[in-house]
Amino acid sequence: MQTLPQRYTVTAALPYANGPVHIGHLAGVYLPADIYVRYLRAQQRDVKFICGSDEHGVPITIRAQKEGVTPQQVVDKYHAIIKDSFQEFGVSFDIYSRTSSETHAETASGFFRKLYDDNKFIEQVSEQYYDEKAGQFLADRYIVGTCPHCGNENAYGDQCEKCGSSLSPSELINPRSMLSGNQPVLRETKHWYLPLDQYEPWLREWIVDGHKQDWKTNVYGQCKSWLDQGLHPRAVTRDLDWGVPVPVAGAEGKVLYVWFDAPIGYISATKDLLPGDAWKPYWQDAGTKLVHFIGKDNIVFHCIIFPTMLKAHGDYILPDNVPANEFLNLEGDKISTSRNWAVWLHEYLQDFPGKADVLRYVLCANAPETKDNDFTWKDFQARNNNELVANLGNFVNRAVVLTHKFFEGKVPEAVGFTTEDEDVLRQLAEFPQRVGDLIEAYRFRDALNELMNLTRLGNKYLADMEPWKLIKTDQARTGTVLHVALQLAAGLVTLLEPFLPASAEKLGQMLNLEKSNWQQAGRPDALPAGHQLQPAALLFDKIEDATVEAQVQKLLDTKKANELAAAVAAPAKADISFEQFQQMDLRIGTITAAEKVAKTKKLLKLTVDLGLPEPRTIVSGIAEHFLPEALIGQQVQVLLNLAPREIKGIQSQGMLLMAENADGVLSLMQPSSAVLPGSGVA
Repeated sequence: MQTLPQRYTVTAALPYANGPVHIGHLAGVYLPADIYVRYLRAQQRDVKFICGSDEHGVPITIRAQKEGVTPQQVVDKYHAIIKDSFQEFGVSFDIYSRTSSETHAETASGFFRKLYDDNKFIEQVSEQYYDEKAGQFLADRYIVGTCPHCGNENAYGDQCEKCGSSLSPSELINPRSMLSGNQPVLRETKHWYLPLDQYEPWLREWIVDGHKQDWKTNVYGQCKSWLDQGLHPRAVTRDLDWGVPVPVAGAEGKVLYVWFDAPIGYISATKDLLPGDAWKPYWQDAGTKLVHFIGKDNIVFHCIIFPTMLKAHGDYILPDNVPANEFLNLEGDKISTSRNWAVWLHEYLQDFPGKADVLRYVLCANAPETKDNDFTWKDFQARNNNELVANLGNFVNRAVVLTHKFFEGKVPEAVGFTTEDEDVLRQLAEFPQRVGDLIEAYRFRDALNELMNLTRLGNKYLADMEPWKLIKTDQARTGTVLHVALQLAAGLVTLLEPFLPASAEKLGQMLNLEKSNWQQAGRPDALPAGHQLQPAALLFDKIEDATVEAQVQKLLDTKKANELAAAVAAPAKADISFEQFQQMDLRIGTITAAEKVAKTKKLLKLTVDLGLPEPRTIVSGIAEHFLPEALIGQQVQVLLNLAPREIKGIQSQGMLLMAENADGVLSLMQPSSAVLPGSGVA
């Protein structure tokens, strides 16, 4: 029999505090981590669940600069949003800390200093871009220039967001500083590097040989690929004024690189959680199992770089597993924070009050555990209505409602079990082990499906037994059937809690039952005869078409806004002479009458006062953009000397000039203040 760890340290990737979290983060990291930890607690195991905001790095300083605030104000804002959202969503961290804390600064500095004193770093001098006007070295994201691949004039020093190419600042054409707009110069600077190449043999033995069987294939494969390509020294410091200062002489103006600083945040958060030296067993005792929950973009940091840091330090345990997930897409497109193509957690909680568990269910049932998966609002609706309402909710509701209807809400006595009853109770006893084994193997999607099999078993049992009919002929047998059904419902209180904690609590209140430990969840006598139930309440309710259509429209509006923002103006037409321009008679007129042209969709007949003896009649194809009555009294720009043209039997005497957006929406060309009809356009 395998010996259980003495304790567990479970970490979830520190979310970056320059924006809120979205469903991709939840599905990839925080929901599976929370399910795992809640299960361990139900098993009465010693576990600490650690997380916090990652609050250093260049993106924070860039956002602060754009918003005209300090970096601390940026991280304070998003730390609060993220922390509150996690709490409302039911993520049960033992602590949600932050890397701008004093404890973290001390811990990260001490970690660096030990490696420095033990000569585990190498020093290197390199040339980096420097802004002479701003008086500082420039991080890659503070350098913009022309992309050598696509010609985008606003490519960053690390990536062109137009064509997606990875870049280095030296590749940019005509680089300029985002701080001053000036062209930066190359200047020498010294930094400290972690020599990953020196640890490559150890990493290969530890990962390739040691974790081939127990790490997920996507994690193992990415690690092996990195090792096969060969590792190189990686800078652990950078020139920046926001972060943990490098604690050695001659390092003024330098901070710890965020990739080095952030994972140490797990340790500093544990120190904030536990008094004195009580944190040490969770990080330094061989009897502790350390598990990192991350997304696939963090695999290298948590499987190669952070373990190398821990190994170099010498006092810390290494991760036992890093069950990283793949990415979750949204409506067939990659989730993107910069394009606002996301379902933000705090907005979901506002739009769907009391439905955190519905999102937990859908994200777990569709989790990207082995490959990228797609979230759609139609699937969200279908899973809620067909699985939560019609399956789980239906079973529980029938069992409780019928007990109130036939037995005054008291658990009826079981009078002799039939073969069918015994088979159902035997299967109930197997569910804790089956669901638990899948959770222990980090197969949360399969574990949830197995749990739903228990509700399917309950629904089939009630459908086969038909207690609503049986009561007419055999009250005692009806009581036995409902007794068995209620034992299944009682088992759900504990087994459901890691996945849908609010629903499990609500079910427990209905059954007047507190959750038991995991091993007892399959007991056939959790609810004794005569036990009083509370009134039935719906665990879930249907989500209507209009609700999801509103969410889809919200995304479509976002996509439209993105397309408009990315739209490129049409190329300029061929030059004309000044004399040709002078031939155009442009005037301001006032619309005095407007009506639709019969048997057309696009045409309006307009009467325009242009200060002439007679008003002009103009036929314009703008009926799909403006109501006739809304145009009366509006001033417009008119090309007066366009040759008359008959349109639908109407003589049109000029042309309205309109502005057309990239999406085809038309706007009137109007003076900023009223002018006399007939005024010329200079």
